[in-house]
Amino acid sequence: MTVPEKIAGFIRSQDHFFIASHINPEGDALGSTISLCLALKAMGKDVVAYNVDGVPYIYEFLPRRELIISELDGIDTNKYNLLLLDCNEPERASLENKGFKNSLVIDHHLTRKDFGDIRWIEPGAPATGVMVYHLIKALGVEITKEMAVNLYTAISIDTGTFRYDNTTSETLRVAAELIDRGADPAEIAIRLYESWRYNRFELLVRMLKTLEMIDLSCCRVAITHITLNMFRETGTTQADTENFSNFARMIEDVDVSVMLRETEPLKWKASMRGKGRVNLALVASRLGGGGHKNAAGFKAEGSLENVKSRLIEVLKKDC
Repeated sequence: MTVPEKIAGFIRSQDHFFIASHINPEGDALGSTISLCLALKAMGKDVVAYNVDGVPYIYEFLPRRELIISELDGIDTNKYNLLLLDCNEPERASLENKGFKNSLVIDHHLTRKDFGDIRWIEPGAPATGVMVYHLIKALGVEITKEMAVNLYTAISIDTGTFRYDNTTSETLRVAAELIDRGADPAEIAIRLYESWRYNRFELLVRMLKTLEMIDLSCCRVAITHITLNMFRETGTTQADTENFSNFARMIEDVDVSVMLRETEPLKWKASMRGKGRVNLALVASRLGGGGHKNAAGFKAEGSLENVKSRLIEVLKKDC
């Protein structure tokens, strides 16, 4: 992967950066943010790392997670250059009302808007973490153990720990170097997948009990859902649902797994996962969302049954 010189050159020429990632952050957003923040600080830059939702407890193992702030009191964003990671719209980072000197976008999702004075979009990259890895190398910064753990986590999450079809030989070479730099694959895997709080497990059990199998002419769809009441009853939050959309995908003859979670009354966020038979990016785009072929999402309003009905109608057309 080649880093555009306009990205690396601009970063070298500036001193003040504001790094932000999308709301409800997962490992790729957080790991990319922290590692790039550390790299820029190593270059002597003034850096603010921000996420409006902070760091969910499942990522509290990430070294230097305290660098990410969730409040902007007293910070004049106008003096900073925005580095928007793992998303390509300021609204996705809750920054739509903030001003910046310049804006740079680094993302592996296809853009829906032309936001950014400088944009580096790599739809073929398995994770933003891979792009940040190459950027840090291009900037001539040595990757420390703290960076390596964050970057390995970022790449692990978006490749399903190297199980998804976006895992390439380059991905594995990058991961190997991060291991050489101090990332511990076994420890990170335990932290990500085997360190759940009981109430999160209880939420998963309740979600799986909602499993509904739908046979279309060209594919089999598994739909699960989580309501606001289920969050309240288990004492969990939206962040606890990370990776839940992959469970129904494990069923042998399921082609598409969809998890619908209620974010506000009658407002839903859908996370879709597939095995290659259906282009979920196209499905999501028809419903106002986006993503990749095998991992995409969208937001919808209405009753649960209404949202499911609209989704099925689109799947019938695109599969």
